[in-house]
Amino acid sequence: MRNGYSLRRRLLAWLLVSTAIFGLAVLGDTWREAIRTANSISDRILGGSALAIAERVTVTTDGQLDVDIPYSALEMLTSPAEDRVFYRVDGPDGFLTGYDTLPRAAPEDFIDTEFAGDNFRVTTLSVQAATGAGTLPFSVTVAESTLARRELARSILLRSAARLSLMTLCIAGIVWIAVTVALRPLTRLERAIGARSPDDLRPLAEDTPREVEGLVTAVNGFMRRLGTTLGALRNFTGNASHQLRTPLAVVRMELELAARASGDPQVRAAASRGDAAVARAERILAQLLLLARVDATSASAPVIDIAQLARRLTGDLVPEAAARGADLGFEGDPARIHAQPVLIEEALRNLIDNALHYAGPEAEITVRVTAGQQVALAVEDNGPGIAPERRSELTSRFARAGTGEGFGLGLAIVAEIAALFEGRAELSERPGGGLRVTLFFPPA
Repeated sequence: MRNGYSLRRRLLAWLLVSTAIFGLAVLGDTWREAIRTANSISDRILGGSALAIAERVTVTTDGQLDVDIPYSALEMLTSPAEDRVFYRVDGPDGFLTGYDTLPRAAPEDFIDTEFAGDNFRVTTLSVQAATGAGTLPFSVTVAESTLARRELARSILLRSAARLSLMTLCIAGIVWIAVTVALRPLTRLERAIGARSPDDLRPLAEDTPREVEGLVTAVNGFMRRLGTTLGALRNFTGNASHQLRTPLAVVRMELELAARASGDPQVRAAASRGDAAVARAERILAQLLLLARVDATSASAPVIDIAQLARRLTGDLVPEAAARGADLGFEGDPARIHAQPVLIEEALRNLIDNALHYAGPEAEITVRVTAGQQVALAVEDNGPGIAPERRSELTSRFARAGTGEGFGLGLAIVAEIAALFEGRAELSERPGGGLRVTLFFPPA
């Protein structure tokens, strides 16, 4: 039997995996957008700082540029991340003040570069300073380390990841609840089928979703075919029992009349052999019909007292056992099981017949019923027994314990009847020698 999988878990797994893949793609795009946003905000502040410095550059009376760096121009670049800030001012003749090793960017542009052992964002602002005779060009370069930018981008990413994770968990919970509600019709269908008795083959009439209608239709079709097959099998066993036994009985009667009417010893011997062969065929037919009846019988059964049944059948067979020189007896206490009494009686009859056939003359045969966690119906004899390596195969059809008159069906019938009522057959050695066949059943 294959291990079934959970549809609910499979849907949830597909959702989580697809959401995780989609989430990773979204987080990658969010990271790029967070970097662009952080750069956009910080670049505006960086450009404003460069403009504030440029506004404090003046022209002296002798036509030279004078730079007065305002504290506010650098203060606006301060952040909790404690970024470092550098600047430089270049006039027409070259470097004026600041850090002369600070790399410059193209005018009105922003670049990322390494400086002083760290990553920096650099911008350069080109400005014209007015003089009485014209203008003097100069540039202001401001650089800021990128710690604050990275912290801002990381913060945006973490908040986005938290919202996405919360959304995924909410969707998973919604899907779990939705699938549970959607599968309730299947649960009701399962309970409806499980509550039926094994011989109830009526079509299922439970309300189910359209997606399951095909399955329900297939199950109903299977039950109709199964009901037809079981009905045909039951009719066959009943008809075969009536139609075949009567001609066999007529043949046996005619053989007996022929033997009585003839004075020839050879004719009488031939008639006797024919009668024995027909008797064997009649017994085989009875066993085969019983097997067919077991195959077609439902496992649902009333509660019976198996000890009372065994005691009665044992008493009925005592004269036959005595005629064969065997001592047949019964021991047991009341015990109740779910079973069809006719089939249990047939199983016990087969066990006693086997003991009479194989235990030998003057055998001691005991039928015993014991009750406990399981109800045990045992038939034991003091005959030659069966080798341990052969015991397991004797419950198969047409397996014979020896070369006697058995047909290889008795123990197979017994095992199948026991299995029909959730029981089992077990062959073991009788204490003191011999064979014990025990049928175990769950108590009622």
